[in-house]
Amino acid sequence: MESSKRSRIAVIALIFIIIIILSTGGVYYYYVKQPNFYPQETVYVYVYPQTPLSDLQKQLNTEGRMKNEATFNYLANNKDLARKMKPGRYAIVPGMNNITLIQLLLTGHQTPVRLTFNNIRTLPQLAGRLSRQLMADSLSLLQTFNNSQFLEKFGFTHETLPAMFIPNTYEIYWTVSPEKFCERMKAEYDRFWDGKRRKEAEEIGLSPVDVCTLASIVEEETNKKEEFSIVAGLYINRLKIGMKLQADPTVKYAVGNFMLRRVLNTHLGTDSPYNTYLNYGLPPGPIRLPSVQVVDAVLNYVEHNYLYMCAKEDLSGRHNFTSSGAQHAVNRANYTAALNRLKIYR
Repeated sequence: MESSKRSRIAVIALIFIIIIILSTGGVYYYYVKQPNFYPQETVYVYVYPQTPLSDLQKQLNTEGRMKNEATFNYLANNKDLARKMKPGRYAIVPGMNNITLIQLLLTGHQTPVRLTFNNIRTLPQLAGRLSRQLMADSLSLLQTFNNSQFLEKFGFTHETLPAMFIPNTYEIYWTVSPEKFCERMKAEYDRFWDGKRRKEAEEIGLSPVDVCTLASIVEEETNKKEEFSIVAGLYINRLKIGMKLQADPTVKYAVGNFMLRRVLNTHLGTDSPYNTYLNYGLPPGPIRLPSVQVVDAVLNYVEHNYLYMCAKEDLSGRHNFTSSGAQHAVNRANYTAALNRLKIYR
């Protein structure tokens, strides 16, 4: 009888323990493991330094389509997330649970940005483009770009710095500092100027920065791919014989107006080291961030005897090339007449 009573007590105790375990497991699943975010596709939330938890919760509701805010808040408070979460760009995938996201936020395990920049003329324009894709603002980026002591350790000056930025798409963390961004770009620059490209530059008597500077002029002269290597060859011919480049894009850069349709005599007299109508050789640095395609066109320029180029009078964007100064004068007169007919005076 006594044994039977003890057995019943043991069974009841076991059932009670099972109930507690199941209840605990249910609560654990409900708060921790149950899927709580249901975006239609992967989305991203952004945490800045000192971002309040309430701002994150708003992003989770709107972007992450959070189903149960109470369970997230309970776990966030339990993990002291408001104080311990790290800045970053975090992916919210469909079906993600609370603990997975909170662990990402606590460890700073963010998803890299696919950072893209191309078709950039100036460093302020680059800073603006980057600030739309990174946490850093354009002012802090520009301050770094203008920090001569910082740039010196990379072997660049403010004038030559555009050559260091190779237009492409890079995977990089959203929280990267301007200084670390520049370090990454220097590493990419060194990788780009591997043995092959560096040797090709040496063979034509130019440094990598010189190649980028010339490529920037070529890219401003023409947007026709078939002309890149021809224009590059023309300017290299001029460099070889000690002739001024007389490149209109360098005058536009010196004036500060790339939109000029006509470069006038008043523009040609602009006092600037970038004005290749006044100065021999290449300007102090690139006048834009040249694309990889144009850099390679300079390294593999077409050998010819052209010394002159002028936009065609059909205004197609293509050019007439010649080795004759007299023929160039004719080409220039035809182009000028075409502009006059269309009343394009500046």
